Amino acid sequence: MDKVSIIVAIYNSGKFLRKNIESIINQTYRNIEIILVDDGSPDDSPAICDEYALKDSRINVIHKKNGGTCEARNYGLKKMTGDYVTIIDGDDWLEPDYVEYLMDLIHKTKSEMAMTDRLFTTRDRQQIKNDKAETWTSEDAATAIIYPRFAIGPWNKMYKTSVLKNHNLTFSVPWSGEGLYFSCMAAQYSNHVGVGHKKIYNYRLNNTGSGLTHYRVVMGTNALKNIKHIGEISIIRTPKFMNAVKWHIWKNYNYVLFLIIATNSKKQNNELYTECIKNIRSKLFDVVIHSELSPKQKIKMIGEGICPVYMAKRELKRSLKALKADTME
Repeated sequence: MDKVSIIVAIYNSGKFLRKNIESIINQTYRNIEIILVDDGSPDDSPAICDEYALKDSRINVIHKKNGGTCEARNYGLKKMTGDYVTIIDGDDWLEPDYVEYLMDLIHKTKSEMAMTDRLFTTRDRQQIKNDKAETWTSEDAATAIIYPRFAIGPWNKMYKTSVLKNHNLTFSVPWSGEGLYFSCMAAQYSNHVGVGHKKIYNYRLNNTGSGLTHYRVVMGTNALKNIKHIGEISIIRTPKFMNAVKWHIWKNYNYVLFLIIATNSKKQNNELYTECIKNIRSKLFDVVIHSELSPKQKIKMIGEGICPVYMAKRELKRSLKALKADTME
């Protein structure tokens, strides 16, 4: 059996960490190494990591000074010894067959990367009814990640470690959008990608301490830098892929505008606010025409282009309402 490394970057995850680690050590696929990277957590996360390391010899704990998610994951990548690697967030958890399922996709499709296009969240607990293993070209997989038709995080995916090492692929980019960069570039470097549809990853949407719910404008500006960087360095440069990149850049301007409104910081970010609206409107026609999205999605894009501020405020209201209703432990 191939050895699989599982890297978990941990910061202030104490509330959710036991559920996370239990879901990893109870995987049906047993040949794993578990690398828990404590990124200088001030809560009880370090003690929890050490506690589990005493219980399971497959667990390796790294304690380091706080340097952010990207640096913590890079520590894990340097330490890994597996043939394949998967990356997990510290507040999420896995289905028991997570590793087994992804490795099965790898072997069935003879791919150097595998991923699924569906996932459980704290707001969606229904499993899909039909599943099948598919082999996607690097172009199709990378394009789908950019749109995104898959979750853009590095999790919910399996990577061949030799591919990452041969191309020096790490998280040495600005935080926020780093997962999009990592997974998109890994797909491009892989021979092809095994794709499934079963939900095997549980993504937490109700952690009020995470970047997903703790709004900061820098999250948007960093994500914008990362997608522009992807457009500059990608080895796949077909019209199909580059049109997806252009769409994501346009969408990121909407995201930055959303964050300015969510943080009530228009006065402090007036120049950026104006730049976002300008780009949302000036690039609208090109992305609507050339993006490979459904008519419904394009109608929404037109609405965002015509009334960007109104649409951002509406999205903020919807997001806050959904977060308030999300009470799953």
